[in-house]
Amino acid sequence: MNLFHAIILGIIQGLTEFIPISSTGHLILAEKLMGLERTMTPEQITAFVAVIQLGTLVAVIVYFIRDIMSITLGFLQGNLLWLRGIRDASPRKAARLGWLIIIGSIPIGTIGLLAKKIIEGNLTKNLMVIGVSMISWAVMLFLAEQFGKRRNEIEHIGIREALIVGVAQVFALVPGSSRSGTTITGALFAGMSREAAARFSFLLSIPTIGASGLLEFKQALHFMSGVGSVNLAVSTAVSALVGYASIAFLIGYLRRHTTYAFIIYRLIVGAAVLGLALHGV
Repeated sequence: MNLFHAIILGIIQGLTEFIPISSTGHLILAEKLMGLERTMTPEQITAFVAVIQLGTLVAVIVYFIRDIMSITLGFLQGNLLWLRGIRDASPRKAARLGWLIIIGSIPIGTIGLLAKKIIEGNLTKNLMVIGVSMISWAVMLFLAEQFGKRRNEIEHIGIREALIVGVAQVFALVPGSSRSGTTITGALFAGMSREAAARFSFLLSIPTIGASGLLEFKQALHFMSGVGSVNLAVSTAVSALVGYASIAFLIGYLRRHTTYAFIIYRLIVGAAVLGLALHGV
């Protein structure tokens, strides 16, 4: 891997982590197009990607820093007041949202640890898997747009909605599905508005991306010989800058538009990938 490869991977990670078109799927396609599989093992590539995800973690933390501070302080205050038998609506709301993020993160945390070897293996680099996932979740997102009621804002969601979105997020472990794509789909099915779905998806990404990146960091250092610390640092920084812009774009976009543009894109890319895979490319 050279610096050019690192920058390209950082741009793709930042662009696709939050836009519902699959970061993992696009990264794997880029890796294959750049021929990285000839010089890196699947474990090296997985570890590299897991670390540059920390760049997008920085992006979402910076963008939502006020929300994060409010949720964190409210979570601590609300639970302390609850333990002391004091009812105060303001911190309790933030504490409730904090618990919903925790609840929504449990499914992917559990399955991710249990299926770690499979996730890091060759099966999840398969173009057929990517193509089918791209198309399948395009169809699911279309159905969510058609049948989702889109009435609830983020302050109106409860345990039911958090669990639906959390279970949907598990499917993001399959490349081509998209973490933001599966969670936004789940949120729309649960009756959330498009903007609320995106916001909850991004907040839910903080523990998911953080855990993934930090768990892989030690392993990444072991596998990163031959990759270079400069490449890793530059790719992470690029993913952070592009990721921040992607968050701002998607939230603004979903205030006024549907997700149909992303659905069409997923169908086209998924069909192209399947066609290439079937022809042995």
